[in-house]
Amino acid sequence: MIFIMKKINTISRCAVLYRNDKLNDKTLTPLYHSYVFIITKNPGITQDELASELCINKSNVTRGLNNLEEMGFVKRMVDENDKRVLRVYPTEKMIDAFPKIRKVLKDWNRYLTDDINEEEIEIFQSVLERITNRAKDYINGREEV
Repeated sequence: MIFIMKKINTISRCAVLYRNDKLNDKTLTPLYHSYVFIITKNPGITQDELASELCINKSNVTRGLNNLEEMGFVKRMVDENDKRVLRVYPTEKMIDAFPKIRKVLKDWNRYLTDDINEEEIEIFQSVLERITNRAKDYINGREEV
């Protein structure tokens, strides 16, 4: 039996160490890199949509956004049509950080796949996509207790 999560977690932890080493940013740590990608590509995303995209609970997203807002990376604004909804926008500081983070992630991916041929990469991506979709299907179908 293969232990998929053990391997994925190992790769993820190594990626965090790599990003810490290459970016050496004490404020915008790897914990927030997913936020940077999603918010920069989707300005005005709601906190609920962000939680769904990140596959983490809303309270963790709120905490993360509080930290990012304090550090000047995001601003949150009340939706004009629904005062209960907060929309999240990247600041110039986040927009400036985005290309650096993207480059480091591309370099890491290139390093990981350097000795893997195109066909193997395509198969791996396809399988990984299917596994990801199954995981999200489970989470999205789960009822609240």
